Amino acid sequence: MAPSSAGTVVAGLTAAALAAVGFLAYQADAAQERRSGGPDRKPAASSSPSPGAAEAKEREERARTALPPGSGTGERVVYSVGSDRVWLVGANEAVTRTYEVVPGAVDPQPGEYTVTSRTERVTGSDGVPVAHVVLFTQVDGVVVGFSAAVDGSLPEGPPKKGTGGIRSGSADGEAMWRFATAGTKVVVVP
Repeated sequence: MAPSSAGTVVAGLTAAALAAVGFLAYQADAAQERRSGGPDRKPAASSSPSPGAAEAKEREERARTALPPGSGTGERVVYSVGSDRVWLVGANEAVTRTYEVVPGAVDPQPGEYTVTSRTERVTGSDGVPVAHVVLFTQVDGVVVGFSAAVDGSLPEGPPKKGTGGIRSGSADGEAMWRFATAGTKVVVVP
């Protein structure tokens, strides 16, 4: 083979190699567009939350469930009429349990009360069989206290007029029953 023909062969092989690489790059780009849904579509966000988002969600939950300031001292039940939440607070100021509740139509005024009576099972003022009833005040003749429906359900829709039951789920009602004996302090906050 003559020297000039060897250069032609090398140049031809180089051109063929570049063409093959270009073609493979084109195919890879086209495959990526098919996976992402088109040339203008951005890649989907990761399904796992970022560490910052998880921390922010945890901070938000802590703030939402934190014991309200000005809720008294010592062993007590704290009930927020604005947050529809209860906290069971031990003598050491540690929250032993917190949970959401569904209030009746009558709200007690903010202040300090004590548990006046308890009843294992009864029919509530809304006609629902309830358990673990812990009463602490009356408002315009309506008895107000904590309870849980026997079947574990929570009221839906607007409360029936003249009801003072502050309802919780069954497990939370049982925890209240064990915690709030007669004479236990109940602090109602806005």
